Amino acid sequence: MNQVRASGIEQAWAALGGDPALLARIGTAGRGGALPARLPVMELARSTVAVCSLAAAELAARRTGGPVPRVRIDDGAVATAFTGERHLRIDGRAAATFAPLSRFWRSADGWVRTHANYPHHRARLLAVLGLPADTPDEVAVAAVAASFAGRRGEEIERTVYAAGGLAVAARTPAQWAADPRGAALAGTPLVAGERLDDAPVRRTAASGGEPGLPAAGLRVLDLTRVIAGPVATRALALLGADVLRIDSPRLPESPDAHADTGFGKRSADLDLDRPSGRAALDALLDDVDVVVVGYRPRALDRFGLTPRALAARRPGLVVGRLAAWGFSGPWAERRGFDSLVQVATGIASVQAGPGGPPGALPAQALDHGTGYLLAAAVLRALTEQHDGGGSRLVTLSLARTAAWLLDELPAPAPEGPGTDGAHASYDPEKWLTETDSPLGRLRHALPAVAFDGSPANWPRPPGPLGADRPGWLAAR
Repeated sequence: MNQVRASGIEQAWAALGGDPALLARIGTAGRGGALPARLPVMELARSTVAVCSLAAAELAARRTGGPVPRVRIDDGAVATAFTGERHLRIDGRAAATFAPLSRFWRSADGWVRTHANYPHHRARLLAVLGLPADTPDEVAVAAVAASFAGRRGEEIERTVYAAGGLAVAARTPAQWAADPRGAALAGTPLVAGERLDDAPVRRTAASGGEPGLPAAGLRVLDLTRVIAGPVATRALALLGADVLRIDSPRLPESPDAHADTGFGKRSADLDLDRPSGRAALDALLDDVDVVVVGYRPRALDRFGLTPRALAARRPGLVVGRLAAWGFSGPWAERRGFDSLVQVATGIASVQAGPGGPPGALPAQALDHGTGYLLAAAVLRALTEQHDGGGSRLVTLSLARTAAWLLDELPAPAPEGPGTDGAHASYDPEKWLTETDSPLGRLRHALPAVAFDGSPANWPRPPGPLGADRPGWLAAR
């Protein structure tokens, strides 16, 4: 007899250490055809948004002394949010997505996927072939295709990574599970939580945000990039936090990605290799409540940004961190993106059509799902801290979320297993709106996080990357 698996919401809430009695506060509305896939992508999406919403409602109740508000999750809103970058329009222009060299390539023994959206990654990929960084796209595509066709996937993977680029050979789920890189994740929790010290309970007044919102008055330092981390901090901004994103002026970021995930936040550039940048960071850390880190493990250690160093500096802090490949194992410190994790873990092979190349999920679901789970974990850590004090650390990874999708979630309903858009009966327009911003007029997805009393939209639109001063909004 097959064992009946708990729902994704139940699994995710248990991973967060939440009280199972609160699950009765969640109500959901299904939408046929949203995020159709061979894997339970809609279950993952619904579950991560639901537990983020419930964690927010729980914290709101704790901070106000009232009952836990009811959570309401609509599959249409969730699916639209998970594909938000595809719906984004900036003065009518569609946002840039994958660059010409970010794609699947035939290798001598299968398939390889590269990621070259950033100029430095593109240049490093071309350097492997002896081509200059300014090689035109059409010439570069032909050269990469010809070179990779005669080489084995794992050789390509090693060579490109050694040059600082990004390439991953496609594997099946069984191959990934047997590989030391995949085996390193076996037995690790979906959400890892740790109490770092016995700092006393610290109450933060609800200043600088709308009273009654769960994160009102909280200061969040956002040290994240791309999608997953920025999705988490965007959710915290929706919930009332003063979120300040910090980027290095030496490291390029996609303005279009920021236009999607920068809602509710401010953005400043700091060069931490300069004394002035370190001094500005120190001033921010002196009065921060939450630090969210989305860089590779150890990448920021030299700046004193390890979880324990942060907690020693600011007792009672909550630290959230995520990585592509986890925090142990051969690939822990490697760069990675959602598309590459899908390929390495076997998701792309499961999504493949008959006789065709590896497939892809109908959304960057590992990024978005991990982002909402990270926000939920931070919110739950704040609730636990409210009750019992202590600095807290929560840890997630895209690869562990991939394992959850592949092996642990209930299988998708028979009505939506395809990858060809069949049964796509929902219309995203209901969950899209337009907002004027310093970047232009934005068409964007509305928040999917929803509970009684939650905001219908973010308090501010995104501005240009790096345009704000590196300081907190309000004194307290």
